[in-house]
Amino acid sequence: MPSASPNTFSDLYSAYAAGCLDPAFAMMLETQSAVRSDVRRSVVVSEMVSGSFLDAAPEAAMSEGALERALAMVDALEMPAAAQRDAGRAAGAALRELLELPEPVRGAALDAAGRDGWQMLGLGLKRLKLDVSEAMEVELYRIAPGARIPRHSHSGAELTMVLSGGFTDERGNYGPGDISMNGPSDTHQPVADDDGVCYALAIRDGGLRFTGLMGAIQKLLGAR
Repeated sequence: MPSASPNTFSDLYSAYAAGCLDPAFAMMLETQSAVRSDVRRSVVVSEMVSGSFLDAAPEAAMSEGALERALAMVDALEMPAAAQRDAGRAAGAALRELLELPEPVRGAALDAAGRDGWQMLGLGLKRLKLDVSEAMEVELYRIAPGARIPRHSHSGAELTMVLSGGFTDERGNYGPGDISMNGPSDTHQPVADDDGVCYALAIRDGGLRFTGLMGAIQKLLGAR
């Protein structure tokens, strides 16, 4: 299956370990780590390497009460996650699918579903915009078995990771944890596998450019 091959000492893992990765990519990496053990091992090694550099660096004085404030922030992050799970279980079949997604996408998706709801894009295709990053577009797609995203190219770079199920496009098949990478010169049409619903997380720094009838409508509306 085509995917972004994990590299133990890649810039991506190093930036994540250093805490300077864009929140959208950090969420994708953390979610991929939850799905794939090879990525999880690479992240752990990168964190150990970064930690060794931190250990060798001169100590910085902490402000008074810094530890207490940090622990309080951790508690504040953990509490809503449990509340979201409880709320999701009570909401019915639609949200039960979201509860099966790996964290941290699950929490972001539950927030977005409760705040803005899903947007219908076509037969068997829904999109949920996640409020994760100011610099990147972050979207969760639900593609019913056999349904397809309209053929499109990209105005920038796009990374799409399968969370559950799978899809196929002109370049190959993608399953849970696989990442499809596309740029402005790539045109494709992802089609969900027939054996189950596909959930996919897409991160891009530009909009989609549809072809055919959808492209004509997009131009008419003046959309990106």
